[in-house]
Amino acid sequence: MTITHSSVVDAPVEDVFAWFSRPGAFTRLAPPWQPATVMAEAESLRDGVAHIALPAGQRWVGQHQPSGYVEGRRFVDESAALSLRSAVTGRVPWRHTHEFEPVGDAQTRVTDRIETPVPARALASMLSYRHRQLADDLAAHRRAAEAGLEPLTVAVSGSSGLVGSALTAFLTTGGHRVIRLVRGEPSGPDERRWDPTDPAPGMVEGCDAVVHLAGASIAGRFTPEHKRAIRESRIEPTRRLAEAAAASGVRAFVSASAIGYYGADRGEELLTEHSGPPATADVLSSVVSDWEAAAHDWAGESGMRVVTVRTGIVQSAAGGTLALLRPLFSAGLGGRLGSGQQWMAWIALDDLVDVYHRALWDEELSGPVNAVAPEAVRNAEYTRVLARVLKRPAVVPVPRVGPAVLLGGEGADNLALANQHVSPRALRGADHPFRYPTLEPALRHVLGKVRAGAGG
Repeated sequence: MTITHSSVVDAPVEDVFAWFSRPGAFTRLAPPWQPATVMAEAESLRDGVAHIALPAGQRWVGQHQPSGYVEGRRFVDESAALSLRSAVTGRVPWRHTHEFEPVGDAQTRVTDRIETPVPARALASMLSYRHRQLADDLAAHRRAAEAGLEPLTVAVSGSSGLVGSALTAFLTTGGHRVIRLVRGEPSGPDERRWDPTDPAPGMVEGCDAVVHLAGASIAGRFTPEHKRAIRESRIEPTRRLAEAAAASGVRAFVSASAIGYYGADRGEELLTEHSGPPATADVLSSVVSDWEAAAHDWAGESGMRVVTVRTGIVQSAAGGTLALLRPLFSAGLGGRLGSGQQWMAWIALDDLVDVYHRALWDEELSGPVNAVAPEAVRNAEYTRVLARVLKRPAVVPVPRVGPAVLLGGEGADNLALANQHVSPRALRGADHPFRYPTLEPALRHVLGKVRAGAGG
């Protein structure tokens, strides 16, 4: 059986082929809902080998075929793994031909042709997802290039996390060099050792920008130890890394932040970057205020532009809140939390990647930036939309005691039941385009539930 999927993207064929040839392409194209982890990407489209870890200890190995390679126009990979097996046929045959055809000077027809016994229906969502990702990533890079961005060298802390892995892959496919700041011994020229308590002088020497994503996970029961870890992993490490960046002449320092700055419950108040913290600080608003101050301490005399990205609830099937909710809703056990009237300020993972990217190239962007979708929703609406996307009922409301058992009362109020109606005012003012400004298309994209004819 041969399965074919084709679309036209708005980029010259040379740019499209170059995107595929760079590190990170496989990661950017891997659907987040599939239980697979990219272990190693092929170093060459002509004859490289890619490794993907699968459940139950299996591994898919893709071997690129020199005989099918045509520079700038085609590459081919075949399954070479003995561990990928079918109970009936043994190893599953798989030959994937990627073809690129110019359509005029500024467009490219991209065609995936897969020869395999796997039913076409089982691959439709994956192929649709890949083509949307490609088109949207190329469009984001084109906007940056039109604004004058040239290839950068960007140091990234927290590069192995949910956001960091997506961002680093996005940057490298766009032709930028990423220096990963790692806690252990560096494994190559694109890694440098970073001690958060005592960064080495010159650690980010030669870098144009630093993106700081590292920090202990906020999720968890709000014990004294957990709250201490949240604070200690953010404040002083951020201050020291910003100091090192300023001393090395880095032009832009972009730090993660959170909408927890605004407090756990601001009612119906519409919150923008000009809104202050709550009158009475809670644990997260206090941490985030100090976290941002640590980043901005080095903005003044050094001339380094500092952006703090106040992130909402990130939507990805690969991690975060949605990864926790998906199995419950898929089993028909989902429902609103508490009253369901609390505002949820969310953002699709790829839109968050675009915000970090914009912070690197838009020199008018500085200070706090609300990284949330233009359309916040109440928890009850989020519940209805997620249930509809998964084609399951959502009739099991969860009282406050539910998240309180897992997170403690303070954790439940600050995380699961937080009520924050946040608006991306700075991004709106910059006419920033969102890939997914509304919730349902965002969830359908990351869960592989896009309706036929809806794109890709």
